[in-house]
Amino acid sequence: MSKTNLDAIDRKILKFLIKNARMPFLEIARECGISGAAIHQRIRKLDESGVILGSRLIVDPKTLGFDVCAYIGIRLQDPQYLDATVEKLKQIPEIVECHFITGTYNVFVKLYCLDNEHLMKTIFDGIVRIQGISTTQTYISLFEAFQRQVNVDFIEE
Repeated sequence: MSKTNLDAIDRKILKFLIKNARMPFLEIARECGISGAAIHQRIRKLDESGVILGSRLIVDPKTLGFDVCAYIGIRLQDPQYLDATVEKLKQIPEIVECHFITGTYNVFVKLYCLDNEHLMKTIFDGIVRIQGISTTQTYISLFEAFQRQVNVDFIEE
């Protein structure tokens, strides 16, 4: 995907939407000093160009009883297993992110479980049974210090 050039107003719009995706477009228009129609056009352009991937509600997993957040590095026996492995990982509902990475592992996943027993079951009855996985290493998150979106201030016009 090609890089999208953003002007100062586009970056300002993104800052507002990153901070609060529910912010009314007319309020953003007032803050940016342009019309509501112009905001709608700009946001549609950002959406169509792939800069905005959608908006979503963020749920705190802890409030739902998911007390364990873990990351698992996965090494494959052979790169030919990559696509099939990812398809199998998608079927494990505890996994919320999956990344292809460099280094010791080929894939890195993030998952949420209710407790350590649930995590162990997910690993042994789900992840390590996937054909082509040779090694895993699990890292348990003790506390999420912060989470944020990219900083649009670094983008040049």
